[in-house]
Amino acid sequence: MDFPAFPDAPPLLTADEKHELAQPSCPIQRYKAVLEEKTTAYDDLFHALYPIEKLVKGLSVVYDEALQAAWIAKGLDTETSVSLVAVGGYGRGELHPKSDIDLLILVDDNAAPEKDKIEAFITLLWDINLDVGHSVRTISECVEMAEKDITVITNLIESRTLFGSEDLLANVKLNTDTAHMWDGHTFYKAKLKEQKQRHAKYQNTAYNLEPNLKECPGGLRDMQVIDWVAKRHLHTHRLSALIDKSFLSEDEYIQLKGAVGNLWRIRWALHMIAGRKEDRLLFDHQRTLTKVFGFEDDDLKRNVERFMQGYYQSVAAIQQLNDLLLQHFEESFLLNDAEDAIEIINDRFQICNGQLEARSTSLFQDTPSAMLEIYVLIGNNKNIKGIRANTMRQLRDSLDLIDDTFRNDRKNTDLFLDIIASRYSLTSILRSMKHIGLLGRYLPEFGAIIGQMQHDLFHIYTVDAHTLHLVENLRRLWSPEFKQQFPISSQAIRHLPKVELLYIAGLYHDIAKGRGGDHSELGCVDAQAFCERHGLPKKDTELVVWLVRNHLFMSVTAQRKDISDPEIIWEFASYVKDQEHLDYLFILTVADINATNPTMWNSWRASLMRQLYLETKRALRRGLDYPIDADMQSDEHKQRALEVLIERNVDFTDAEEIWEKIEEEYFIRSNGDEIAWNTEAILHHRPSIKPLVAITPLGGRNFSGASKVFIYTLNSRHLFAVTATIFEQLGLTILDAKISNTTDNYTLDTFVVMDINDNDTNLHLDKERVTLIQETLTEQLNNPSQYESLVQRYTPRILKIFNSPSTAHFVSQPEEVWSALEVTAPDRPGLLALIGQFFVTNKIMLHKAKVATLGERIEDTFYITEEDGDLITDLDRMDAICISLKEKIDHFSKATD
Repeated sequence: MDFPAFPDAPPLLTADEKHELAQPSCPIQRYKAVLEEKTTAYDDLFHALYPIEKLVKGLSVVYDEALQAAWIAKGLDTETSVSLVAVGGYGRGELHPKSDIDLLILVDDNAAPEKDKIEAFITLLWDINLDVGHSVRTISECVEMAEKDITVITNLIESRTLFGSEDLLANVKLNTDTAHMWDGHTFYKAKLKEQKQRHAKYQNTAYNLEPNLKECPGGLRDMQVIDWVAKRHLHTHRLSALIDKSFLSEDEYIQLKGAVGNLWRIRWALHMIAGRKEDRLLFDHQRTLTKVFGFEDDDLKRNVERFMQGYYQSVAAIQQLNDLLLQHFEESFLLNDAEDAIEIINDRFQICNGQLEARSTSLFQDTPSAMLEIYVLIGNNKNIKGIRANTMRQLRDSLDLIDDTFRNDRKNTDLFLDIIASRYSLTSILRSMKHIGLLGRYLPEFGAIIGQMQHDLFHIYTVDAHTLHLVENLRRLWSPEFKQQFPISSQAIRHLPKVELLYIAGLYHDIAKGRGGDHSELGCVDAQAFCERHGLPKKDTELVVWLVRNHLFMSVTAQRKDISDPEIIWEFASYVKDQEHLDYLFILTVADINATNPTMWNSWRASLMRQLYLETKRALRRGLDYPIDADMQSDEHKQRALEVLIERNVDFTDAEEIWEKIEEEYFIRSNGDEIAWNTEAILHHRPSIKPLVAITPLGGRNFSGASKVFIYTLNSRHLFAVTATIFEQLGLTILDAKISNTTDNYTLDTFVVMDINDNDTNLHLDKERVTLIQETLTEQLNNPSQYESLVQRYTPRILKIFNSPSTAHFVSQPEEVWSALEVTAPDRPGLLALIGQFFVTNKIMLHKAKVATLGERIEDTFYITEEDGDLITDLDRMDAICISLKEKIDHFSKATD
């Protein structure tokens, strides 16, 4: 593509414009018009691929000139004891279209400038819609605050005078230099602490699916940390000076500038399309940016992936060089301390001041296997803090030696297995290997998923970041601090014969994402090849492959099937076969769910996984030759309920009188404690004819958030639709529903609900809210015809982006008591109420619902019959239900968007 010749410099204010804006009578609209004209010209140059560095610097100068004119217009140019200072990013002379303009109005200690003029100046900036952050301080105040606050001293490091006496700022800098405060080492430690805290907010990964390109690891802020520390410690004024001081090579400098330039271009485009300061690469912005950056294919998903791959490559480069340079700075501070403490490990490595160091500058070229050995040493010596900067650079520069010969060398495969079996820091080791490029080289299949997008809201990380989070979760299960949160997993992992097989399965469980097809099946091929290449025994290989193939099986069973059905438990146990496979799969599943999204693991999912694990464990102990008998399970549940009721001094004959009228399925699918709770509530409620509404937290320790709502009332065709609507209006989401009927036309409905916005909110602790829920449900269920059947609530922005067509189909059950209808659809407020109303209109009786919200979509299973209780078996009737429901959901999804 040919573009017109670029101007030597982007447009600045003309002499006439500067003069005009500096007049006291210049109207606000003229300021706005001039700045809008210049910004538009810069945006045009951006689209024409003008060098981004010149645009960022040039736009800063435009605002310099506009602010200088405004300063003069308000009569501040005659104030010799006050100056206008740019600080922060603006102080660096870098400005994007909607960036903050941070200003310091610096006043001489002995002066008393006219405050009304300063106020008039700031008001003018606000009136012309500049996003200004400002402070008015004396020299002494600046010095005092800089000594106490790392943010203030950082801002002063990159400050510059825009108008007024430069002596004022020079005085501040003289009194805040390293001789007076924040010496290089102290400043470095403070900025490093800040960076670690900032990274923790983003789960220590640059590979979020909606990253913040400024604050995330590898973002622009990491680049600025390097710049700040260099200026404070080395007194450099430009990044290229690090080359002369042997902190950066020329190639690394070019790589760093290229990565920053790419992020600058993305940030500039973000500001343009958002019309405001924006640093988050939200999904809807990603789609627009693909067009801005020239990805023109019809395949939007592929375009977004290609665009984001470029972003992830840039942040990976910044993160890698940030690690390298900060390590360099750390070592340079130690040079001023006592003599190096050296501990020789072997012929190849030594520990220098706690950091592992190659004993030869050509070690990795001479002994390529040392590239893996270095991580084996780290994994087995908790006193090693990291890798020396020069060794890290030597390692990175030797990665081209990793080829198929290297990968198939038995010495290297043994070393990699030793890494997997590390006693310490396995997750940190794998992350370090990934950052430096080693992990993707040694495992090319892993290299293929680095930066691989996952187009859903269930996952919030790229595939590689999710995978390493999973391994981290597996390691955490060994920690005593996580034993209370994950009691069963923590106990089970200690009984695994070979825990390292779990780590290998974790590395490979999503390895085939992005290839098309079933990633579980495709991943088995890679997992088996890995195991065979690394010489694992046949039994171990089969286990790893089985785990990769079935890593979703337990979560799908728990969340989408009726695990209160003894046949479902027997079917699951028959597939798992033994306790060892159950333990491995359970632990992997718990770690996997927790690695997708911090909000995914809640009290409800925890209770489902616990129930499935414990029921399967019981089935395996009993023996698979004898399927669980439903009548026996019902009797066990009744017996347990009677024991609880007798302990509470409830007359068991009254309880049995109630039970005689309830259908048997209720006792099969409700445990004894739940039956006792329901029974006692009914006995206390009688003889009132009003609906009974009782609420209790979800049973079991360590489960907050989800609550059970029990409703006992006269049967009504509209009951589920009305209840679903009320829950949505009250800010609750339904996770599970069980509906049972009595012979005297009553219904016993148990709903598991959770706050729609906060998984951790414990409803039961909020007595006022519990009362509101009870009163609202009681009132509306007493008059269901008076309640609006559909929820009128705003659909969140993020959900509107994902609007895939719905699906509806019937699935077979091991023992068909009810017909199972599975529905997938985009998540929308009011959808569950809509489905409930559909059942009423089509004379369908709902008995149970399994509701799973997975990010942007719902995957629900409804257990239904005809209105008279018969199974739905006619194929034409089944097709008609599915087609009609799908059309209704799709129409509703579009209407709510």
